[in-house]
Amino acid sequence: MGYIDRSSEICAFLDKREMPCYDSKYCAVGRGGHFLPVLGMRQRIGSGVTERKKMETVRFDELDLYPQVLRAIADMGFEEATPIQSQAIPVVMSGVDVIGQAQTGTGKTASFGIPVLHKVEPNSRKTQVIILSPTRELAIQVADEIRKLAKYMHGVKVLPVYGGQEIVRQIKSLKAGVQIIVGTPGRVMDHMRRKTVKFDSVSMVILDEADEMLDMGFREDMETILTETPEERQTVLFSATMPKPIMEIARKFQKDAKIIKVVRKELTVSNIDQFYYEVRPKNKTEILSRLIDIYNPKLSVVFCNTKRQVDELISELKGRGYFADGIHGDMKQQQRDRVMDDFRSGKTEILIATDVAARGIDVDGVDIVFNYDLPQDEEYYVHRIGRTGRAGKSGLALSFISGREVYKLKDIERYCKTKILAKPIPSLDDVKNTKMDGIFDKIKEMIEADEHRAMLDMVEEHVNQEDYTSMDMAAALLKMIVGDTLDRIDEVENFHFDENADTSRMVRLFINVGKKDKITPANILGAIAGESGMPGRLVGAIDMMDNYTFVDVPAKHAEAVLAAMNDNVLIKGRKVNVEKANVSAKPARKSKSKPDTRRRKDESRGKHDKLKERRSKSGKVRRNGEKY
Repeated sequence: MGYIDRSSEICAFLDKREMPCYDSKYCAVGRGGHFLPVLGMRQRIGSGVTERKKMETVRFDELDLYPQVLRAIADMGFEEATPIQSQAIPVVMSGVDVIGQAQTGTGKTASFGIPVLHKVEPNSRKTQVIILSPTRELAIQVADEIRKLAKYMHGVKVLPVYGGQEIVRQIKSLKAGVQIIVGTPGRVMDHMRRKTVKFDSVSMVILDEADEMLDMGFREDMETILTETPEERQTVLFSATMPKPIMEIARKFQKDAKIIKVVRKELTVSNIDQFYYEVRPKNKTEILSRLIDIYNPKLSVVFCNTKRQVDELISELKGRGYFADGIHGDMKQQQRDRVMDDFRSGKTEILIATDVAARGIDVDGVDIVFNYDLPQDEEYYVHRIGRTGRAGKSGLALSFISGREVYKLKDIERYCKTKILAKPIPSLDDVKNTKMDGIFDKIKEMIEADEHRAMLDMVEEHVNQEDYTSMDMAAALLKMIVGDTLDRIDEVENFHFDENADTSRMVRLFINVGKKDKITPANILGAIAGESGMPGRLVGAIDMMDNYTFVDVPAKHAEAVLAAMNDNVLIKGRKVNVEKANVSAKPARKSKSKPDTRRRKDESRGKHDKLKERRSKSGKVRRNGEKY
């Protein structure tokens, strides 16, 4: 298999920017190929696959970006590109169609977000870029990220469009002019039908988490949107996996797409116990403090993703009385050396660091590694937790995750070939009891070593003089040691969303659309997942009749689904009404279209009975021979 010649789009792109594109091994006479040392990758003819040669460091200022974008990246605290970013950004910026394969949470948003900002024309108010995301949460997250990157690019407008928000507000923003639209396929289709979005000036379409959109039943919507956009557009597709339907979409809607795939070697971390806590972002510092109090490590390392977060966390922990300090890329070498000397000597007990600044840290005796932020790449996770468990000793790694990071955690588990177990967030009582146990253990050791004799006479004298007992004195001394900081209302709740949790308690929902409306189970699944944000894999049985549908969802998420689906949601242009069905349902099965044979039982004569009576008059709907 040969290599691409110098006339290819990628090499031409690099030549234009005077970036090196040569190497004696691959550019020898007769090969006609070019190696990309800056990016650590090479392009092969035939497969069109760009593979990572080795894990190399690429700084953002090496990628020929706008000064405004570089300034925004610096404000966000990032120093160097992740593997997928270093490979994808130059290729996407060259204008060719791209398929990017990398796991969730590896920095894919910046991989297409940065090239998007180099593509848009700020002086034009027309829609130029469409980004499709599977859920409203991801659409909001992507829009926020691109806004941060465009902080110093005046005139660039980014708008997330998704179900659950008033469409009138979105239409008003669209009329004002938006260059970049980030939306769920369903809501983008709604705007398409209303003609509130015009695609004639769209030069770039991005499918983010394409495999997840397929799983949620959005394939038809994705293909419709791609068909309606100009044929000469650039199409970029990012996906964690490459199933057959993804490749079919690529063949149909992309031209000679370049496949960029991050290839990593497998690593294991068998001697390190790994746990995670599902937390709300605002509670991270409080929970970190509790864990430090409970485990009481002599030395610990806390990893953050940005320099700003390192600085903020140092200030917060010092304010709570901990001996904490940190290192990141903006610090001078002299400052770093001082911090590291203090950490090695034990003067600093908690070291807070970014991934880049932590390279080369070689300190024995680190008891715990905390992932305050999950890393953007699985390799970084392995490098982080490798700071503990050295020299044959066991180690402990504790990670904080929020929201969609649960998917990233599963990617890390697969990569490390290990199971990371969930743990409940410790309460204030847990912290207090742990501190007390530690104090009592020290008292016991002191008594057994007979080190308290010198104080006995003094204690006896005070007890005889005052009107209190030795028990009162011991309790007062304990109170002085423990302090008042733990005597407050515990406002941190255990926040846990586990897809593997028991879903045997399901609630059956009634939806007023069915087969006659030309709606499929995939459309129902996609609407529920897209509008409510609940992962589609948690949806149970979908039983479709001619004029209505029954859907089973976990009881704990039923109210959220009802609220989201009854907010002017359209499925294929038909407004839907969703309510709890008056039926005793068994635990859901994973079928999508088998008819329901269970007999409906009336429990009340509320509004649902009125709906049945209304339908009874038409005589159109029958079930088990009964009209209702």
